[in-house]
Amino acid sequence: MQLADRMAQLGTESAFEVLAKARALEAQGQDVIHLEIGEPDFATPAHVTQAAVEALHGGATHYTPSAGIRQLREAIAADAGARRGFSIRPDEVVVTPGAKPIQFFSMLALVNPGDEVVYPNPGFPTYESVISFLGGKAVAIPLREESDFNFDLDLLRERVNGRTRLIVLNSPQNPTGGVLNRAGIEAIAELAQRHNDCWVLSDEIYSRILYEGEHLSIASLPGMRERTIILDGFSKTYAMTGWRLGYGIMPPALAEQVAKLATNSVSCTATFSQLAGVAALQGPQTAVETMVAEFRARRELVVEGLNAIPGIRCRRPAGAFYAFPNIAGLGLTSQASADYLLQKHGVAVLSGSSFGQYGEGYLRLSYANSQANLREALRRISQAANELGR
Repeated sequence: MQLADRMAQLGTESAFEVLAKARALEAQGQDVIHLEIGEPDFATPAHVTQAAVEALHGGATHYTPSAGIRQLREAIAADAGARRGFSIRPDEVVVTPGAKPIQFFSMLALVNPGDEVVYPNPGFPTYESVISFLGGKAVAIPLREESDFNFDLDLLRERVNGRTRLIVLNSPQNPTGGVLNRAGIEAIAELAQRHNDCWVLSDEIYSRILYEGEHLSIASLPGMRERTIILDGFSKTYAMTGWRLGYGIMPPALAEQVAKLATNSVSCTATFSQLAGVAALQGPQTAVETMVAEFRARRELVVEGLNAIPGIRCRRPAGAFYAFPNIAGLGLTSQASADYLLQKHGVAVLSGSSFGQYGEGYLRLSYANSQANLREALRRISQAANELGR
């Protein structure tokens, strides 16, 4: 089969590959603890599901405008604006089936072949994948453990230039759980504004899963509204991964182009999912608060447990639901360590290198699992470390 040349530039998201391997082992009778997939293990809040059921019975089974129904765009504008401290209009909002299309459509609309895109590494794998797919030049900024996985601002100043079309931010971060500090975000804003054609894609999908401090959106800083795309959605906050419901907030002129790309690809987002989104935003937030509190307790359990294992050290993540332990002391590569844990001990994790070259020496563990399973996983990881240390 002759494929288009661009397909060779398209990567993948390893979490789904590891999940498939883990499922295959389970089918053979092996007990596997799943710490690989970035998905809350909580049920979607009952009132959200009920709203979708009522919507389906009420006939909400037809097309909507490509940018989303007015009711949801108004709800998003009100909620996102209140949380970020500035006014947002519905015509700045585009609703998509999941948040990934916002990343893809924004890059498709802005990045020409040869344009440079600065992105965090280790980082969500589709950043580099889509940049390369579009013919852009992916410019990595290493996230270092010693700086709590914040950007190296001196290096950033070296690498942002007149050819930089887009800077990708993610805070709280996947895979590190790090949160960009105010000084870093302000410095990035200043750099972006030095260049007329430089935009910022701010991935804020984990903004409400935060354990210390407050979330700062770069779009709230002076001069940044007109050059920032906020990526957010319902998957993580409301445990709605399977509903495929995300959105972007951006200047209206770009929103029109992103909606046009939606028209040409997905047509629109499922109507009943959009009405469920309205219920999620406008209904009680107790389920979100309960989930975040539980994640905080799991974070403490996992970080303390990992730091008690010889050969492993782990910083305390400030947000999201991932631990990113340094496993260089085990003597294996990240991928070999992840494979060993899955094959020999039934613990499914991701290699740090699957998030980019600067993730080598680390593993990503999702603590979106029960405390009982997390304790058992830590016991198995400790056993594996002892075996490797002999």
